[in-house]
Amino acid sequence: MGEKLREDYEVSLDKKTPIRVMRIIARMNVGGPAVQVSGLMRGFSSTEFDHRLYTGYCAADESDYLETVATDVKAIRIEGFGRRVSLGGDIRAFTTLVREVRKFKPHVIHTHTAKAGFLGRIASIISLQPSIRVHTFHGHLLNGYFGSFKRLLVVIAEKILAIFTDQLLAVGEKVRQDLLNAGVGKKEKFGLMPPGLVINKLPAKDESLKSFGLSNSRLQCAFIGRITQIKRPDRFLDVVSEVKKRGIDLDFFMAGDGELLEGCRKRISEQDLPVTVLGWQSDIQKVLSAADIVVLTSDNEGTPLSLIQAGMAGLPVVTTNVGSVPEIVLDGVTGIITDLDIQEIANALEKLATDKALRERLGLAAQEFTLANFGVQRLVHDHEELYKKLLASQAKS
Repeated sequence: MGEKLREDYEVSLDKKTPIRVMRIIARMNVGGPAVQVSGLMRGFSSTEFDHRLYTGYCAADESDYLETVATDVKAIRIEGFGRRVSLGGDIRAFTTLVREVRKFKPHVIHTHTAKAGFLGRIASIISLQPSIRVHTFHGHLLNGYFGSFKRLLVVIAEKILAIFTDQLLAVGEKVRQDLLNAGVGKKEKFGLMPPGLVINKLPAKDESLKSFGLSNSRLQCAFIGRITQIKRPDRFLDVVSEVKKRGIDLDFFMAGDGELLEGCRKRISEQDLPVTVLGWQSDIQKVLSAADIVVLTSDNEGTPLSLIQAGMAGLPVVTTNVGSVPEIVLDGVTGIITDLDIQEIANALEKLATDKALRERLGLAAQEFTLANFGVQRLVHDHEELYKKLLASQAKS
C-alpha cells in the first residue's frame, strides 16, 4: 500500500493536481472542534488541496455550527453519524465512510474527536486505501467523560488505533502528556497543534449591552460555553452567589446552551442571582463586546477557545487550573488562574472588579499574547505543511 501511495503522490506532484484531504468529525456541534475544523475548511489553498469535510448530525439539544455560524462551509453529511452511540447508526455511518474513502481516494484522512477517530480510522484501514492517517485529540479524552470501565476500553482502543496512525496531534501539551502517560501513541509520533482563531472587529459596547438587555452602569462577567456538567455551571452559580454575598459591583451573563440550561434558569430565579441567561449566541463578537471579564469554572478542558477569544478581544479572564489552560493564560499576566475553589474564584473576580488598571493591563497583555500565538492563519499553514511533509516522507520511503 505504501508503494501505491508513493506513486499516487508523485503523479499528483507531476500533474500539479490537488492533494486530496478527507476531514472527518462525527458532528459539528457548537464548540472548539467545530470552530477549528471550520477555520481549516475555509483557509486551505483550493489550488493545492481538494479538501472535503465529512460529518454527521447534531442531537436535538445541540446547535449545529454549520447551520448557525459557518453556513459558508460545505460538508458531506453521513447518516447515523453523531453524538449518540447506536449500533445501527454507527454501522451505517461506518459503511458509508468506507464507501466514501474508496470513492474519494484521499491522500490524507484526518479525523477529529473520539468517535470520528474510531470509525474513521477503522474505515480507512478496511477500505485498503493507502492514505496517510492523522488524528487530533481536541480535549482531555481520558478525564471526566467516562467511568473507569469505559475509560479502560477507550485507552485500549486508542492504543491500538495509534499503531495504525501516521501522525497524532494534541491541542495542548497537557493533553499530549496525559495520553502518552496512558500509553497512547509514541512521543515521536505525537505532535502539538494549538488552536487557531480569528476574531472580527467588535461592535460598540453600548449597542451590545442594549441588545442583550444588560446594564451599562455595572461591570459584566461572562460565562461562555456549553451548559454541561463538564463545564460546571453549578460552580459558576456558587461563585455568583458568593460575589453577591460580598456586595461586589459585578453582574453576570451566560452565553451558551446545553442540557443543564433550564436547571440553571430555575436556580437563578429561585436565588435571585444577578445573572442574565442569553442562551446560545451565534455572534461571539457581540457577546465579547458586552463583557468586561470572562470566567471559566470547568472541571476539565483541552485548550478552551473561549479563553483565546476573550484574550483576542482584550478581556482579562479568571479560570480554573485545568487541562492546557496554563498554555493559553499566563497567570498574573494575561489573567488569573485558580484552583477548583469557589472562594478563590470569587477572590479573583473581586480583585479584577475593584481594580480597573489591573483589568486593562491583563486585557492588553492577553490580546497581544493570543493574537501572536493563536491566529487561524498559523493553524492552516501548520496543517498544510504537515500534510506535505508526511506525504513527502512517505514518497521517499
